[in-house]
Amino acid sequence: MALRGIRVVELAGLAPAPFCGMILADFGAKVIRVDRTKSKLDTDRLGRGKQSIAVDLKQKDGVEVVQKLCTKADVLIEPFRRGVMEKLGLGPDILLKKNPGLIYARLTGFGQNGVLADKAGHDINYIATSGLLSYLGRRGAPPQAPINLLADFAGGGLICAMGIAMALVERSKSGQGQVIDANMVEGSAYIGSWLWKTQDISYLWSGDRPGENLLDGGAAFYDTYKTSDGKFVSVGALEPQFFKALVKGLGYKPDEINQFEDPVAMKKKFQEIFLTKTRDEWTEIFKDLDACFAPVLDKDEAPLHPHNVANNTFLRSPQNTYEPGPAPHLSRTPGINQVLPQPQIGQDTVLVLKELGYTDSEIKRLIENETIESSNNSSKL
Repeated sequence: MALRGIRVVELAGLAPAPFCGMILADFGAKVIRVDRTKSKLDTDRLGRGKQSIAVDLKQKDGVEVVQKLCTKADVLIEPFRRGVMEKLGLGPDILLKKNPGLIYARLTGFGQNGVLADKAGHDINYIATSGLLSYLGRRGAPPQAPINLLADFAGGGLICAMGIAMALVERSKSGQGQVIDANMVEGSAYIGSWLWKTQDISYLWSGDRPGENLLDGGAAFYDTYKTSDGKFVSVGALEPQFFKALVKGLGYKPDEINQFEDPVAMKKKFQEIFLTKTRDEWTEIFKDLDACFAPVLDKDEAPLHPHNVANNTFLRSPQNTYEPGPAPHLSRTPGINQVLPQPQIGQDTVLVLKELGYTDSEIKRLIENETIESSNNSSKL
C-alpha cells in the first residue's frame, strides 16, 4: 500500500479531520486517533482502519502522552481553532522541535490568519465566505449549500490529505517537516477555481443569478427530471451530437427542437415527456444512445449498479452494508479492498502506550489518575 510505514496521529474532531485521516488509513498509513476521555458517544463514522487511544489533554501527563506519540509520528492532524494547540502545549514550535520531520497539518475552518481566524463556523459559513455559495441555487431561490460536502470534505479533508502527501514527498528530499494550513475557506475557493476563471465565457454564464446559467439548471439539456414513478433522471447533453441523441430518445425528430431555443419552454417540454415513463423505462430507451443520460441512483441502488460493481466503487461490510471504497485506484499499491472495523474509543490505549515504551506500572498509574482510558478489557498490564 502506498502509505505503508507512515504513522499518523489524528486528534479527534468532526467530519473534515476524520475524513483526512481515513484517506491516509485507506492507503496504508497507521492512524492513531486521540479521543477525549469520558466520551459517552462516538459520532465519528470515518474511523475505519484506525486505532483509538483516549487521553485527557487537560492533564499534564496526558499532554506528555501525545507529545511522545508525535515524536514517533510522521504526520499530525489537528482540527482545532487557532491557538488551541498552543494552549495545550502541543503547538508546532514544541512538536517540531522534538521531531523536525513531523508534518503538522492544521485543518480549520477559517485558517490561522485573518479577522475570522478565531470565529466558529460550519461548512455553510466557509463556502459563503469563499464566494462559492453564491454560485449555487435554483432560479429565484436563495443560495443552496450541497449538504456539507464542499467545505468539510472537498475543501477540507481532501485538500488537507493532498497537502500531507505533498509535504511527505518534499520531506523525502529535505528531511524536514513543515506546518500545513489547510483551511476550508481557501480549500473551497480553490475547488471552485474553474468558476472564477470562466466568467468571460458568455455561453456558460448567460444569467446574473444562480439557476440562469448553462450548468446550474438554467439549461433544459443539463438538469434532472422527475419520472412517472417519482424517481429522477439526469441529463447532461451539452454538445450538439449528445443533444441530438437526447432528442431522439425523447421521441422528437432531429430538427424538431433547437438546442438553444427558449430554455424555460424547452424545460417544460422535457418535464412533461419524462413524466410519461418510469425511470427504468427511460434508462432502457437511452441504453444504446450516447446522450449523456443517467438514472439518479439512490444510496441503496448505487453500490449494486453493474458499472460500480465492476470497478469496486463500493465495499461491502460484514454487516452487509455498503460504503465507498478508496479512490483513486493505484495499479501497484492500491488502497484497502475491504471494510476495516471502526475503533471503539480507547480500545488501543494500552497497546499504543506499550509501543511508546510505557511500563505496566506507568500505564496503570495513568489509568488510575484518569489521564487515559482503555475500553479493551483484554488488554493486560
